[in-house]
Amino acid sequence: MPRQAANAARPLPEEDTVRYLIDARGSTFTVKASSTGLLSAFGHDPKVAIRDFWGEADFDPADPSLERARLLLHIRTDSLEVTEDVNEKDRAEIQRRMLEEVLESARYAEVFYDCSRVTGSGNGQRYWLALNGELTLHGFSRPVPVDVRVIVNDTNLRASGAFSVRLSDFGIAPVTAVGGAIRLKDEVKCTFDIVARKQAQSQ
Repeated sequence: MPRQAANAARPLPEEDTVRYLIDARGSTFTVKASSTGLLSAFGHDPKVAIRDFWGEADFDPADPSLERARLLLHIRTDSLEVTEDVNEKDRAEIQRRMLEEVLESARYAEVFYDCSRVTGSGNGQRYWLALNGELTLHGFSRPVPVDVRVIVNDTNLRASGAFSVRLSDFGIAPVTAVGGAIRLKDEVKCTFDIVARKQAQSQ
């Protein structure tokens, strides 16, 4: 599905609501897994960078109820890249197993996070929000709460925070790599610092 089509098909909830489009080039989004097994003692906790993601946030800084706030995020599963400092052979194996066996990226090309329930507080420029959205991963959809710190100015919205995901909740079996020397724990931690650009009202 073309990226702009998703944006065009989703009308703004109210006239005063501002739309922000996510700028992946100015953002960072990472996943860190904790390992057990032989190599865990050497600090081999795989780190993964999400390279290709996009989406939109609808937000009205003048609305203290946050009732019209919305977020829709897309991630290309085949854009995940292992950045752990291991030798090239091990990195290649971890990368292959992650994409082919864990995420099954050929079958499940995208991950979605869709949130239309937002609570929190702020002062017009800084907000502390709780997102109560639904994550669709590996063919399963589950509620995933996310705590976010948001800073808004005349041109940008910047959101940062962290959340955890249990792989078993999304039908993903326990993961091993490097001949079983690395076994990943069920829970992974995602951290993000995302910049979104304000759109003109005519869009």
